[in-house]
Amino acid sequence: MNPLGGRCLALFVAVVVTADRLTKAVVTATMTLGESLEVVPGFFSISYVRNPGGAFGLLAGFEAGLVRPLFITITFVAVGALAWLFFHTDPRDRIERIGLTAICGGALGNLYDRVVGGEVVDFLDFYVGQWHWPAFNVADSFITLGAVALLVSSLLPRRGHGS
Repeated sequence: MNPLGGRCLALFVAVVVTADRLTKAVVTATMTLGESLEVVPGFFSISYVRNPGGAFGLLAGFEAGLVRPLFITITFVAVGALAWLFFHTDPRDRIERIGLTAICGGALGNLYDRVVGGEVVDFLDFYVGQWHWPAFNVADSFITLGAVALLVSSLLPRRGHGS
């Protein structure tokens, strides 16, 4: 049995979505919108914000009636493409499969927010002085880690059909 097959895909996606949902639930239940709790002075805070746009607030200023369906549609297409790639990737390419799965789980975590609340809950706030990286969440972290895994996988030599 392939250790990184369909069941593993489903389990890992479920873990990512659950971790994302739980962290967002804690933030929304214990903080008010706009509230910030400094964790590491001058570097990291938990800051409850909502993002109606995409990554880095992309399209956040546009009409929600247009942006929300656009991002929901893009996410469904992306998740379908990721699943297709997963099942058409050599099972021995574990790093690539893990990357695809992490991105899929993160996309589904943020999709939940968009479908249910119209906006994505963000709360991880890194900064130095007045410079702030845009706030993000656990789903975004998995999307980023998945992209790094795909990059690493693309740099590794490919196995031949006979290896």
